[in-house]
Amino acid sequence: MPDPKSRSKSVADAAREAELSAWLTFDPEPEPIACDAEAREMLARAGIEVSADEELLLARYLGMLFVTNERFNLTRIDRESAWKRHVVDSLSLLAPLASMIDLEKGIDVGSGGGLPAIPLAITRRDISWTLIESTGKKARFLEAIARRLGLTNVRVVQARAESAARTSLRESFDVATSRAVGGLSDLAVWSVPFLRIGGVMLAIKGERAAEEIAAAKQTLYELHAHVVGEIRGETNTIVAIEKQRKTPAKFP
Repeated sequence: MPDPKSRSKSVADAAREAELSAWLTFDPEPEPIACDAEAREMLARAGIEVSADEELLLARYLGMLFVTNERFNLTRIDRESAWKRHVVDSLSLLAPLASMIDLEKGIDVGSGGGLPAIPLAITRRDISWTLIESTGKKARFLEAIARRLGLTNVRVVQARAESAARTSLRESFDVATSRAVGGLSDLAVWSVPFLRIGGVMLAIKGERAAEEIAAAKQTLYELHAHVVGEIRGETNTIVAIEKQRKTPAKFP
């Protein structure tokens, strides 16, 4: 006889799955969160230009992220600071991306609710983005967002980075991005194996970036990677790490 508790859990899980599937059709689509004046000023100060079409897609994305987060807890977000806290922060990566040549394939490690990956996929449609996310509901949300916004340059892989790095994805990307995903040492272990030799890891960090760099020194040495830049902006510090040689087999 099936255990009553297990049966009850299965029923509850099935109901939750049905709710998530129905919700992620986004029909009707939630109200977009429009760019506010303060965010526009921040973008202008950072030299970030966003077209009208891109701005609309970003607003629609934030609207869907906000309402989905209320039910399924994807990330911290509120309507008032959505653009300033999330979009501006994510798009700060556009400057270092613009300085890279032969940039065709990017991977975002620990994508969560899609930051910085979705804003980057909207504004850099010329790059093919692979989003790595281990949590099922978050991966499903990312897939739904890509479909809804017509982001044909987005592929979502539901897996832990450690596992995905043991597949054909290993050492095949030009750039690896991340935001709010662990300390720099662990993040490098998860990200660098995905990069080709000469590829660059771009990590959005906060006020303790310098401390994290110092703590990651030995790990980066063992990964055959080194810090090539720290870009301090209004909302963050971007740490750029270049891969110099093939990643040792023990990683990750």
